[in-house]
Amino acid sequence: MFVTINGEKREIPAGLTLAGLVRHLHLVPDRVAIELNREIVSRDGWRDSLLQEGDALEIVHLVGGG
Repeated sequence: MFVTINGEKREIPAGLTLAGLVRHLHLVPDRVAIELNREIVSRDGWRDSLLQEGDALEIVHLVGGG
């Protein structure tokens, strides 16, 4: 199925939750914030947020350093 991630149309496996998408994209969960269809989803809600065809996501990676 296709979703839009940070403005780019991407194909992902059907049936993924936000938690599954984070794993699929090899992201570090504690360094990511996700907006799904213009709503920020708390990390606690990732397992319950099933992705649908056409969803729009903004994923922000937090970077530390000095």
